[in-house]
Amino acid sequence: MNILTTDNIVNVIDKMADVIIANEVYFCELDSVAGDGDFGMSVAKGFKQLKLEWDSLSKDDIGSFLKECGMIITEYCGGASGPIWGSAFRGAAKASKGKVEVSLSEFSDLMESAVEGIQKRGNAQLGDKTLLDALIPTTVSLRNSADNGEDFVLAFNKGAKAARDGAEKTKTMTANKGRASYVGERSLDHPDAGAMALGVIFTELVDAI
Repeated sequence: MNILTTDNIVNVIDKMADVIIANEVYFCELDSVAGDGDFGMSVAKGFKQLKLEWDSLSKDDIGSFLKECGMIITEYCGGASGPIWGSAFRGAAKASKGKVEVSLSEFSDLMESAVEGIQKRGNAQLGDKTLLDALIPTTVSLRNSADNGEDFVLAFNKGAKAARDGAEKTKTMTANKGRASYVGERSLDHPDAGAMALGVIFTELVDAI
């Protein structure tokens, strides 16, 4: 598979929503050590609303679809999750504006724009013990796969592994951003909930593909 169409992207986000909703309690448990314990609920709230409004979303092109998803997620995800996840979707939407299909290289552009959107919003960097510690390695892996001429299936498998590995590495980090930064070294030996969530999401998306 060398191209993702609008329908493919729509199906990916649909599956992503299902995974987030199904793991709501688990994601809250991950967040209970160093955060408020409501991460899963906060993110699931936005994606539940997304599912409720699914039939009314524009699916004419990838950019329009992702932009509308981002608007709903920004408004309905609780706490800091709304602005962060919404920024990722809006960033991805800008990179795919007007496109009805994307190559792996273009999909990498989309993911890199998602990372930039999050960084502009929260100022986090690799190593700050946030979801970026899973998302950035995944994005780098996808770009490398695109440069090496690999197809989506192989690239997504490698990207999912990069997300899981990145999430595991957050156990060795002290949080510098978000609620977890307030507990300092007590966050050591515990993974970041957002990074672990992305590891789960990417892995289950690969399984679905």
